[in-house]
Amino acid sequence: MSTQHHFDVLIIGTGSAGLMSALQLSDDLSIALIAKDKILEGSSYYAQGGISAVLDNQDNFESHIADTLSTGVDLGDEAAVRFMVEQAPSAIESLEQAGVVFTQQQGQYHLTTEGGHSNRRVAHVADKTGQSIQTNLLDSAKSKKNITLFENFIAIDLLTQNQHCYGAYILNKSNNEIESFIAHKTIIATGGASKSYLYTSNPDTSTGDGIAMAYRGGCHIANMEFTQFHPTCLYHPHAKSFLISEALRGEGAKLILPTGATFMHKYDERGELAPRDIVARAIDSEMKTHGFDCVYLDISFKDKDWIESHFPTINKKCASFGIDISQDPIPVVPAAHYTCGGIQTDINAHSNINNLYAIGEVAHVGVHGANRMASNSLLECIVFAKACAKHINQQALKPQHLDFDNWDASRVSLSKEKVMVTHLWDEIRRIMWNFVGIVRSNKRLHSAQMRLAQIQNEVDEYYRLYLISSDLIELRNLVTTAQLIVKSAILRKESRGLHYNEDYPQTSNKAKDTIIEL
Repeated sequence: MSTQHHFDVLIIGTGSAGLMSALQLSDDLSIALIAKDKILEGSSYYAQGGISAVLDNQDNFESHIADTLSTGVDLGDEAAVRFMVEQAPSAIESLEQAGVVFTQQQGQYHLTTEGGHSNRRVAHVADKTGQSIQTNLLDSAKSKKNITLFENFIAIDLLTQNQHCYGAYILNKSNNEIESFIAHKTIIATGGASKSYLYTSNPDTSTGDGIAMAYRGGCHIANMEFTQFHPTCLYHPHAKSFLISEALRGEGAKLILPTGATFMHKYDERGELAPRDIVARAIDSEMKTHGFDCVYLDISFKDKDWIESHFPTINKKCASFGIDISQDPIPVVPAAHYTCGGIQTDINAHSNINNLYAIGEVAHVGVHGANRMASNSLLECIVFAKACAKHINQQALKPQHLDFDNWDASRVSLSKEKVMVTHLWDEIRRIMWNFVGIVRSNKRLHSAQMRLAQIQNEVDEYYRLYLISSDLIELRNLVTTAQLIVKSAILRKESRGLHYNEDYPQTSNKAKDTIIEL
């Protein structure tokens, strides 16, 4: 007999969005917090740069809004952007109340600037902002008696009836048992899908689980063609997924070729501080034109002590690979970094399925448009986690007696062909990197679509025949998410922001979201 759990609110995901929503929910509500891996293993923890907010009297909301909409190439939802920007100072306060101590200079926030920003407005904790936010939020969550943490549990599918969500089937990875979590409200906060690509800055958890699960459950999915490639991931055979923060370029670091020549001036008058889509395409172009394996980021003109105090984590990581960044330029390549699309929600984080919410990178509330502006991601997580919790707190949760069947695994067997899963996983990621990358074409997109459809059939057959495992769940979600990205890219007959198609190089006068329904 498999286990059934009953909670008022089920939160799937323990990044900054999931943890903040749990903390903002009423103490009267019983809350289940589901971590797919170790609780701190996720993109939030690895976020280096910071969180954007208007905190300086030289800055203003209108400027932050305009920068965000401009970077999003006029596809962002202005009402959602305005809400996020105006709530940003409150988001900073909420983090400070949870114990986050932002870096100060002369009694004021030390604010940095990053691509797309016209003012210094990125509050940070040295170069490990995400780590500080995550550890402090987790400590706060552990102190609350109404929150139960479940570590090493991976969601499989939502429990839905008649356009209502009542929780999820979730695999307990420690004993491979599938347990039912039944809840009045369900919040998906599982992060993005950049693990769909061969090269990514993301941890292994970013396999698009929430997006794929929500799509199967009937949610509308928006703008999945916009995958942001971070321009500067450390290029080293042993430096898995290590990001070189955009804040280095904010402090004057220059992108150079192996010859020592600069090149960003050829692509944009803002140079290294152009939005990420422009910088990533420029690097991609230079690498392909000259046959280089990487380009370099040079901050060696700064004093060694200054570098160690401003970028201790990056300095230490590079040093571990024999790179002294006070003397040598850093080898970098673009890598899939952020999913700008996702589960379509309103400003309260509610999806088109009753009782189902989505927050953070998994969601599409409309604040990023065709390209996310740097350091708006942690901001989105905190602002909409608070909005989501407020919306749930204002509702009277009625007692419900729901009867869902336990998971039936009686007709499947243990697989002896795990090589099938690993092979298909690798093939999907190579297809996405080679055919659906920084620069696309109709031919490559349609080739990807055909092969992914075949892989989907193979995965579906495997899923029907064999016992579920964590790897199989991720593979199933990965191929679904990859198909959503490709289908969305094919539907967009223009180039805009992060989506560049050689066959449609112009940007349309009409900015329109790409919506996919089951």
